[in-house]
Amino acid sequence: MFGVGAATRIYVATGATDMRKSFDGLYGLVRDYLLCDPLSGHLFLFSNAQRNRLRILFFDGSGLWVCAKRLEKGRFHWPEADPAKNKIRLSHEELALLLGGIDLHQTSRRRWFRKNDGGESDDLRAPR
Repeated sequence: MFGVGAATRIYVATGATDMRKSFDGLYGLVRDYLLCDPLSGHLFLFSNAQRNRLRILFFDGSGLWVCAKRLEKGRFHWPEADPAKNKIRLSHEELALLLGGIDLHQTSRRRWFRKNDGGESDDLRAPR
């Protein structure tokens, strides 16, 4: 089984993805559309246009995992981004909220200290 550590980043592909894609198709999307390394060990999330299906691509060091979820009723509240962006980075907490059916637009972050990608401090004052 795979574990998601603190160093694991979580990327959400904006827009709709063809849910017929599997290992090679999602691998190509991560590499060519999201401009990330599919073998990095990070999580990559994709959803269809109706937002009732979700796929996650993950490399665990020995092979690729493709995990899928189909909602029987309702939709995922997919985060919206600037149309110029192909991906959004989520925190581990935001991933749990997204998978739990919580709308991320109706939540806000508390102001506190957190390290960002470059290792510098980041004061999270503005809600996302």
